[in-house]
Amino acid sequence: MKFSRLLSLPLLALAPLALAACGETEGADGVVAGEALPAIAAPAGTKWADTVIATPEGGYRIGNPDAPLKLVEYGSLTCPACARFAADGIEPLKEKYIASGRVSFEFRSFLIHGPLDLALTRLIGCSTPDAAIPLADQVWANLGPIQDRAYADQAALGSTNSLPENERFVRYGEITGIYEFFAARGISEDQARTCLSDFASLERLAKLSEGYSSDGINQTPTFVLNGRKLDSGSWEQLEPQLQRAGAR
Repeated sequence: MKFSRLLSLPLLALAPLALAACGETEGADGVVAGEALPAIAAPAGTKWADTVIATPEGGYRIGNPDAPLKLVEYGSLTCPACARFAADGIEPLKEKYIASGRVSFEFRSFLIHGPLDLALTRLIGCSTPDAAIPLADQVWANLGPIQDRAYADQAALGSTNSLPENERFVRYGEITGIYEFFAARGISEDQARTCLSDFASLERLAKLSEGYSSDGINQTPTFVLNGRKLDSGSWEQLEPQLQRAGAR
């Protein structure tokens, strides 16, 4: 998706979202079976589930940086299937797998629905890295109302195209009501406005997403385990694959 197109996409009808991960995998489902892995203790006084960093690839990683099983989700903040995975899978993933040190989890936001995805992605990263995934979970838990408000005034959305670069997404935040949403969750309106005025950061996020697409990511959620794309689109499908790979 080219960055120059991002501001025009809200004027288009939403395309149907894929509800499963991409089917192209290595082997039957992309999983390489392995022996059961031993738990790896976190450094004294810490917990792996509380260990979070922003990655150079544009994601947020939770857990042991040297975990033998490295799980990456390419997800969209406007994707209902991703919302279901967050509701069903994030807590057991943290409690059973990340906490053991066997698995790390990284979320990378894939901008399949243009400006709304981009603005939301910028704002979940507007605080500290450890806040990003909980904020994403809050977006998914409230996805219907967020989208209803965001797309209510198509003419106003279109008018943002004529604004200077550093003002476009600031105005977009006003129209879509996302300032109020994030203010209720610890990101002040002033802080959000500053983040959305940083056009270089927005452009970087868009270019990262273009890179994901170039790497063969084309729908959400897509899960990648140790570099192999999995045939999985839900926690129900993913958990047995983690176990077969050694997280048991």
